[in-house]
Amino acid sequence: MACLLLAFFSVLFAGPSMAQDAGAFSAYVSDSGEIRLPRGIREQWHHLGTWAVLDAEAPAPGFHDVYTQPETAQAYRKTGAFPDGAVLVKEIRAFHSAPMTTGRSSWSGDVKHWFVLVKDAKGRFPEHPNWGNGWGWGLFYPSDPAKNASTDWRKDCLGCHVPAQATDWIYVQGYPQLHEEEAK
Repeated sequence: MACLLLAFFSVLFAGPSMAQDAGAFSAYVSDSGEIRLPRGIREQWHHLGTWAVLDAEAPAPGFHDVYTQPETAQAYRKTGAFPDGAVLVKEIRAFHSAPMTTGRSSWSGDVKHWFVLVKDAKGRFPEHPNWGNGWGWGLFYPSDPAKNASTDWRKDCLGCHVPAQATDWIYVQGYPQLHEEEAK
């Protein structure tokens, strides 16, 4: 009985990682393919890098901070590929800018939205509108972070990723954590 309780609470309170129940694909994906926004990414995941899109007329202006599980970064450094079940979260924040004594400076503001990608090397959800090209695609807003606002990955997500098709739809050149050896 004690082992059963320990297993239950281990699953219940597990931090955000690729560790999952036996047979489960991802802790952030339901059996029907619905994607959830992971919590605790800034505190518990690796920060891969930041993109600054300062053009206010761009489709997604702001600071784009990208996070993944520690084991995903380790696996990518070893193989050059994202492992099945890997999760990437891009948190997009508003930007502010003003002249400072050091020169014109920019900084991030409130969260505007999150993009969540879940690697699916097996094509588990071929009929689901948010799964394709080896990934599950999610879009979440602060007003309702429990709801995936994406209705069709081709319409809501793919357009921005076409230039990164050769690198598995991910702009890996902006993520030094994936290319540098872990600091000793």
